[in-house]
Amino acid sequence: MAWLVDLIREFGFGIVFLNVLIEQLGAPIPAYPVLVITGALEGASMGRLLMLIVIAVVAALIADVIWYRAGKTYGGAVLGRICRISLSPDACIRQTESVYGRWGPKSLLIAKFVPGFASIASALAGTVGTPLSTFILFDTLGAVIWVGSAVFLGSLFSSTVQDLLDVLTALGKWGLLLVMFVFAIFLLRKWWQRTRTLRSLKMPRLSVQELAGMNAQGVYPTVIDVRDLSQYQRGRIPRAQAWRTISRQGEQPHAPLLPQEQHAHGLVIYCDCPHEISAARIAKQLQRAGFSNVRPLVGGLEAWRAAGFDVEADEKSAPAAASLESQGPLIP
Repeated sequence: MAWLVDLIREFGFGIVFLNVLIEQLGAPIPAYPVLVITGALEGASMGRLLMLIVIAVVAALIADVIWYRAGKTYGGAVLGRICRISLSPDACIRQTESVYGRWGPKSLLIAKFVPGFASIASALAGTVGTPLSTFILFDTLGAVIWVGSAVFLGSLFSSTVQDLLDVLTALGKWGLLLVMFVFAIFLLRKWWQRTRTLRSLKMPRLSVQELAGMNAQGVYPTVIDVRDLSQYQRGRIPRAQAWRTISRQGEQPHAPLLPQEQHAHGLVIYCDCPHEISAARIAKQLQRAGFSNVRPLVGGLEAWRAAGFDVEADEKSAPAAASLESQGPLIP
């Protein structure tokens, strides 16, 4: 364990840079504890603390600009890729779209404190056309707040952190094993949360080919888009209704869908999340409300577009939607 502590002391700034960069790119390797420890070790020098903050902020900004550019280039396709590597399904696209749609770039001020939110919010900022200068301003401020809080905690409790490091050093290899065990527990807990969420949302799905086949036969189920309204306006399955518009009416979100008899051909729910997490959650909610024939659409809008089926958009958003469509999927 002593060599690990010496490594942090010797190459702390480089380790912090790589850790923050990798975490902000989406890997489940928390950088906040490393920032706290490094802040504690550098607590005696204000100049080195400021240098630490600058290095960490630059690393975060590099990763976030990469996601911003990816979102601007590939649109909604890149959002699903981020969710696939995230261990926090609760931070999936629909929740991020909701927060970003309400607060806009200001949500970047606290994005890094929410697991899985920062990467998706950065890509979403590019997707919805947030100006790069505005994105960089709020993202930098958010990174400074996030990094600064960790460094401040580390310097504030530097003696406590140092005592802990001394204990781990004295334990030798057992101290290293303890650190690895704690990290493994963290990953296992996140994995179990994700697995439990996916199991709870198991239900029959509908493929895009099946939906297209029904439409070709003149059978039109009620299709509901549960993404953010701005995403809905930029591109959607023909005749799809926006859940945000539906759920704002009445005391019960499903009230405008009543009576159930008007949906003789069932309800089809779609989103952009891997495993249709958001769509399945809404589908489960509708099932509990008494709607029996409800199915999430496998792959959502991206699967529909990839299959070559038509996508409609609001007139003012049509050029942007067409541009995204011409780019094709992020990964063939």
